[in-house]
Amino acid sequence: MQLKNNKLIYFASGIIFSMLLLFILSFDSSKSSISENSNEKFPQNYKVISPYIPEQLDFCGERVPLENIDVSERIEREFVVQTYYHSASILYLKRMNRWFPVIEEILRTKGVPDDFKYLALAESGLENIVSPAGALGFWQFMSYNGPKYGLIINSEVDERYNIEKSTYAACDYILEAKEKFGTWTLAAASYNKGLNGIENQLERQKATNYFNLVLNQETSRYIPRILALKYVMENPQFYGFDIKEDQLYEPYDTYKEKLDTSVTHLADYAKLRGINYKTLKIFNPWLRDNFLTNKNNKTYFVKLPKKGTFEIIPD
Repeated sequence: MQLKNNKLIYFASGIIFSMLLLFILSFDSSKSSISENSNEKFPQNYKVISPYIPEQLDFCGERVPLENIDVSERIEREFVVQTYYHSASILYLKRMNRWFPVIEEILRTKGVPDDFKYLALAESGLENIVSPAGALGFWQFMSYNGPKYGLIINSEVDERYNIEKSTYAACDYILEAKEKFGTWTLAAASYNKGLNGIENQLERQKATNYFNLVLNQETSRYIPRILALKYVMENPQFYGFDIKEDQLYEPYDTYKEKLDTSVTHLADYAKLRGINYKTLKIFNPWLRDNFLTNKNNKTYFVKLPKKGTFEIIPD
């Protein structure tokens, strides 16, 4: 009887062991299946990680003190934003191909460091936007500040919307600020805070370095944001952006026509040149109405697309 009982115990134990083994094998197989199908669950092997921060950064050749904890964390914040703000970053990359050549040439002519093209990118995303405060254009000039730097602003013409004119104006501001504060970094910060704003804070805090200043959040993030834009946009594939060359926006192919008289209706003016009013405004957003009285006979230069380079929608 005892032997029979032992056999039953051994038999039951064997069954339990076999069931346990089958369960383990089934679980491992399930894990293996999930692993094999991981690319279906996570397309392109996408991972959300803390982005790489270079060990050294500079703005216009001026070293960024990354050894300071506050500075390094402020920089990291902007790298995270630019890396994962996908929609904006993709559009930035596309627009840069169209507009950076225009800006770079003017910066070079005026003796302003090339890094300042990323200030324009930070200001407007390379669009003729209007800020809540009323700043306009790629370089976000206010109406009271534009004329000081040579921009014509009235109900018919607003040269804040003129990429060339506004870039020259921005260069004049930047050079003035560099002369006043001694560094390109403070000159850039003053573009956000204003000349008086930065001067007051330097005196109030008895400091001479942007990274030593206690500033409002927008200006505190301003230079780190420009630096993050610069590095991510110059190394897009390293940060996961795979934008093909043929997906970038091509520069406009245009010629200029002198305009020093009045125009009764810009739609008629455009039609005589083989385009329509909308196309004229795309290339000349600084024309703010559908006519130009030009009472003082000022000389303007209107951009027009070269024949065959810009498809006009027929009416």
